Amino acid sequence: MKKLLFLAYHKDYVEFLNSLRELGVIHVVERKDKVVDDVDLQDNTKLLTRLTTAIKLLEGLALPDKAVRVIDGGSEEKGLQVLDQLDELLAEKAKLQQQLQSYSKDEDVLQAWGDFDPVNIERLKQAGYMVNFFTCPQSAYNEEWTTKYDIININTVGSKLYFITLTKTDEQVDIDAELVKLPAYSLTQLAALRQQVDKAILKNDESQLDLSLKDIPSLKMASRIVQQQLDFSKVILSTEQMAGDKLMLLEGWVPATNAAAVETFLDESHVYYQMSDPTPEDNVPIKLSNKGFFSWFEPICKLYMLPRYNELDLTPYFAPFFMVFFGLCLGDSGYGLFLFICATLYRVLKKNISPSTKSILSLIQVLATSTFFCGLLTGTFFGANIYDLDWPWVKKMESALRLDNNQMFQLSLLCGVVQILFGMVLKAVNQTIQFGFKYALATIGWIILLVSTGLSAVLPEVLPMGGTIHLIILGVAAIGIFLFNSPGKNIFLNIGLGFWDSYNMITGLLGDILSYVRLFALGLSGGILAGVFNSLAKGMSPDNAILGPIVMVLIFLIGHAINMFMNVLGAMVHPMRLTFVEFFKNAGYEGGGKEYKPFKK
Repeated sequence: MKKLLFLAYHKDYVEFLNSLRELGVIHVVERKDKVVDDVDLQDNTKLLTRLTTAIKLLEGLALPDKAVRVIDGGSEEKGLQVLDQLDELLAEKAKLQQQLQSYSKDEDVLQAWGDFDPVNIERLKQAGYMVNFFTCPQSAYNEEWTTKYDIININTVGSKLYFITLTKTDEQVDIDAELVKLPAYSLTQLAALRQQVDKAILKNDESQLDLSLKDIPSLKMASRIVQQQLDFSKVILSTEQMAGDKLMLLEGWVPATNAAAVETFLDESHVYYQMSDPTPEDNVPIKLSNKGFFSWFEPICKLYMLPRYNELDLTPYFAPFFMVFFGLCLGDSGYGLFLFICATLYRVLKKNISPSTKSILSLIQVLATSTFFCGLLTGTFFGANIYDLDWPWVKKMESALRLDNNQMFQLSLLCGVVQILFGMVLKAVNQTIQFGFKYALATIGWIILLVSTGLSAVLPEVLPMGGTIHLIILGVAAIGIFLFNSPGKNIFLNIGLGFWDSYNMITGLLGDILSYVRLFALGLSGGILAGVFNSLAKGMSPDNAILGPIVMVLIFLIGHAINMFMNVLGAMVHPMRLTFVEFFKNAGYEGGGKEYKPFKK
């Protein structure tokens, strides 16, 4: 990245910014204090949120078999009109649903009393007779009420008794029962009202569907224009006024690959500018530049945080590990084959796929391929074991690939050791790039100590543990660990910090490596659960030539769908955890970079 400072005359500033936006490669540094306090900007932000919500709502309503009935690309004015129209429809639907809920409650109250016209109750009242509606538990009913008042039992529901009293208007009814106030409608009238509201809701839904078929482009056009207005307003607010508001000062960043084109543009624009390299104090925006296979894993890195400008982008370094870890966690060749086929068919059949969607589909295909081959280590295929087949080529594949549970457990730990050591190597490289080689000596010392100790444990005949050569290697490692962990500080302070780092390393390293056991555990549990669903499908199907296969297939499909969903979720989350915690920590990854967002249309 190159740092840019612009100085433009105030009368030409808006025209200059429009040209800058057309260029579309400058990341403008925002001044948050002004942006947050601007009222117009807040209003536009709320409008953009409304537009985004409306677009998502209408896109969810659009039916795949209905063609969008729009000729042009829409307009901003039409989009804002549609937004207001949609808000009115949503408000109207909310009122209708409240009415429907109210009518449903009234129907529930009237069910026990039956269908009668409230007008007749009012006519009795005008004739001098009062009808009161009571309810009470049967056990609480007092027979004296019957002799004292004219009581008519209407209904008994469960243990509750529903009855009415018929008295003259001026006569008081003293009964220890719940007096019920009934709705002003009969059941027949409520049914008619419900039908009217249902029709109104259906008409409302049709109006919303009609908007989704005609006016989504207009909403998107309005959304784009409001977004452009927001971006332009942010740039204006981020401008510093100088020389009595006659000169406008703006700061920005441009990728080094675009620097020559930007210089040519600025020279032609007749504005004063300075282009320089970033300093360590600058908060430089980050533009990841991975290609092909590694670019597919960039969204995973962004879920955590972007790297700082002066540290390594770890995306290409964790990508192969993540791919393998996903396969080990899912661990079923059948699931991997199914995911690969689904992603491939979607790419083939779906037209006009966006680049971001293509990237996600490519990632799914890669992870599915890893799952297929990792599943061959245990032979699991939709919960069944393919190595039970007595085919010659299957037996050859079994002898070459199959691992038992103990070996899978060891493989998980080995993956942890390899990734953590690789992360420490990257940490040493990063420290060398950022601060200089001497700042990486302590990390290099730990790498030498761990590798030599591991080699002595595995191959004692090559490097005997405690032998002269091993002790010399440990001595060299100790010099880096205890004398160069904080270059430039007092030697005794370095030694003390070395002991503290040793304590943290010994206690933390063991926990980090054991975390990788989840690779074995998730794959094992998923395979067991898949086998359980297979057993259920076989054991619970009835002994019927027609019904039996149908029930078996249903249990098989539903069971494996549930198992696949849970396992795919776990196979994404847990490798992310291993990457973001164990690997990033041991690689010394700090992150905190701000994403490069150019000022453009």
